[in-house]
Amino acid sequence: MADPKDQEDHETAVDGTEDSNHDPQFEPIVSLPEQDVKTLEEDEEELFKMRAKLYRFASENDPPEWKERGTGDVKLLKHREKGTIRLLMRRDRTLKICANHNIVPMMELKPNAGSDRAWVWNTLADYADESPKPELLAIRFLNAENAQKFKVKFDECKEEVKKSQEGTEIVPSRFPLISVLLETAMKRNPLQTVKGRQMHAADCSVQLTDGIRCT
Repeated sequence: MADPKDQEDHETAVDGTEDSNHDPQFEPIVSLPEQDVKTLEEDEEELFKMRAKLYRFASENDPPEWKERGTGDVKLLKHREKGTIRLLMRRDRTLKICANHNIVPMMELKPNAGSDRAWVWNTLADYADESPKPELLAIRFLNAENAQKFKVKFDECKEEVKKSQEGTEIVPSRFPLISVLLETAMKRNPLQTVKGRQMHAADCSVQLTDGIRCT
């Protein structure tokens, strides 16, 4: 006859083995279907993509200064149906937009004073913060070769947009947003005071980009 204590130990060991191998399956309380997240880039052709660092000129600060907007891939995208071309840049990791504006023929990339790796330019309507507003932007690349590649493609896009607009007259009254932005730009003081010096905005846009680094 088996010892009751030995039988109890055996049953405990068996039960322990069964518990350790038990793998219960729990059904989720709520089933969430997968959803495709649209970025609006699905309808566009990627013409250019390169890593860079972006800055905006914070004229509202006292004194005015360059503020970093983020590091990531800057893209030039062409809409397959409309034919419009825009510059889009997202921050690394978060993918938050830090630059988003259309390329127009009047835009001009100006070299950074003393640097062959950076460019500055103006846009009347940047949508990085959803609401469009005029911005003075600066972008810096890893080396001069990359910066030149960006400029070549940027200028090509300008020419392509210019050709597509030939024969089309842009009347401000027909484009309320453009009318408002032009009026806002005209009301702005064309001079900037920086460190006790007065200079034109064009000069300011170049000289204040000193020290930008792209890592």
